Amino acid sequence: MSARDQAQPPVLRLSNITKRFGALCANDDVSFSLAKGEVIALLGENGAGKTTLMNILFGQYSADAGEVEVFGQRLAPGNPRAALDAGVGMVHQHFTLAGNLTVWENIVLGTQALSAPRLRARAVKARIADLSKRFHLPVDPDAKVGQLSVGERQRVEILKALYRDARILILDEPTAVLTPQESDALFATLREAIGLGLSVVFISHKLHEVMAISHRVLVLRHGRLVAERATADTSREELAALMVGGAVSSPKIAPMPPGPALMRLSDVSSKGEGHAPGLQSVTLTLHGGQITGLAGVSGNGQGALSDLISGLAMPSAGQLEIAGDAITNWSPRRALARGIGRIPEDRHHTGTIADFDLTENAVLETYTRDFARHGWLDWAAARAHAEALIATYDVRCPGPDTAIRLLSGGNMQKLILGRVLETKPRIILANQPVRGLDIGALNYVHARLAEAREQGAAVLLISEDLDEIITLSDVIHVISQGRLSPAFARGTMAPEALGRWMAGDGFAEVAHAS
Repeated sequence: MSARDQAQPPVLRLSNITKRFGALCANDDVSFSLAKGEVIALLGENGAGKTTLMNILFGQYSADAGEVEVFGQRLAPGNPRAALDAGVGMVHQHFTLAGNLTVWENIVLGTQALSAPRLRARAVKARIADLSKRFHLPVDPDAKVGQLSVGERQRVEILKALYRDARILILDEPTAVLTPQESDALFATLREAIGLGLSVVFISHKLHEVMAISHRVLVLRHGRLVAERATADTSREELAALMVGGAVSSPKIAPMPPGPALMRLSDVSSKGEGHAPGLQSVTLTLHGGQITGLAGVSGNGQGALSDLISGLAMPSAGQLEIAGDAITNWSPRRALARGIGRIPEDRHHTGTIADFDLTENAVLETYTRDFARHGWLDWAAARAHAEALIATYDVRCPGPDTAIRLLSGGNMQKLILGRVLETKPRIILANQPVRGLDIGALNYVHARLAEAREQGAAVLLISEDLDEIITLSDVIHVISQGRLSPAFARGTMAPEALGRWMAGDGFAEVAHAS
């Protein structure tokens, strides 16, 4: 950002924004401005008020006090159309897409009626294809969004904002499902757009991204703006400490020999679903006392593998074994009975029931086994169990009678983690366990997985975050189009090399060599 741009009037100004939800003050007198061609990173723990503040800017919430100005004009509160017309685009952390519509229909939705005679599908798709290529965000314009993976839906959200020619872009965790090379390409394209005057509010828990792309960093804690730093004058360590109010330490993964094979997949294949590929002759062994990392771009077979392990699917070919026993009749109930604990990819839709309270969600998978007495649920025991999880796993909430949808993502994930780990599972399926979590919650989840490993559990860690995979995993596999790479031992593969396998290049080289 040039000195001339800094001297110009701000393109965005938030003044004294306050927002309350009952007794909770989500934003407390927050003010900041954004210049043309500037990138501000907005940091804070889960529940610090970042998303609420951005929803006020985008018109999805109305502030109780304060105002928003865009290009010098006061923005009408609670009006997303006014924000869009003013040139504000937002890529949401939790998707706002219609599953029954195609990708291209979702992208143009709201710009004009889908039945409008001037809506030329060929021209729309051509523009989407151009944006996809320029921003390295591959997606099929004709695919139904309901059939897309989580990662593919996030790409659609990014393309939706770019399609509308936003001059102020709010990015909420935009790289969660991209390879390192794709993230670098996206940042390179963003830098070009920023050089042409695009202004960005960037929300990410990946501090190396914050350091790489932002000019300034704002830190929220408990709804208040507690710190502002020029990116060039700070460090990852300082930012992490500012977010949580103290020093942050990552768990140490000490080397240890692998234990017995607790699960083995031998030449397993499965049918694809929609645009998601199935597994292709996958061979994988999960050992006790070992974290096996599975890296890959979302939508490359992780869902098929997750469904297989958790009992939602059976192989179409090959053999699944648990502790040496061949599995021929498989279901989620049997998976739980065989000691498999599941931390699902989507905590909102498959990990919890939004309108159930914490007590109900805490016993979802074990109520018939541990909390039923003569066909009746023992509510006192269930509530005591929920209270114990809340205390042990530091779930910050009003109490066990709170609807889980009112919790931040980090606290929701802590409850799911406690629900799984307190059953002492022998095999843990951890599918994107820290997606969207702040540094404090991330380190907490990682520490508990490391503790389960030390106690002899076999952990399958599925993540698109290579930093997470490299930090935690004893061995690493890469999945691409349903194919599984060889096992790479800890410390033998750099992120760039894993990224090449994620893009499919490593598989191509092996096929060529053979």
